[in-house]
Amino acid sequence: MIEKKVMNLLGMAQRANQIVSGEYAVQKAIQEKRVYLLLIANDCADETRKTYTDLAEKYNVPFHYLLTREKLGQCIGKNFRAAAVLLDSGFSKAVEKWLAEKEKI
Repeated sequence: MIEKKVMNLLGMAQRANQIVSGEYAVQKAIQEKRVYLLLIANDCADETRKTYTDLAEKYNVPFHYLLTREKLGQCIGKNFRAAAVLLDSGFSKAVEKWLAEKEKI
C-alpha cells in the first residue's frame, strides 16, 4: 500500500518535470545542488550503490533505498532505473513522509 503511494507520487513528480533519472543527469543535478532527495533502487549493483551514496554524502543530499530498478523506472515511465532524484521540496517531503510510515510498520 505505501509502496504504491510512493510510486504514484513519483509518477506525479515525473509529469511535473520534478524528477531526474539516468546516471549522468542524476550526478549533474546533485553536483548543481538542485536535489532534495535521492532514491536508489534496492537491487542495484553494489558499485552503483556506493557511487550514489558517496555522492549524496559529499553534497549532503538525503537518500533512501526503495523499489526495484524495474519498479523505479516503471513509475516514472522509463526503463530500468538504478536511481532518481527529486527536484521539488514538496514531492520530497511527501515521499519521505510515506517512507517514515513504512518504517513504523
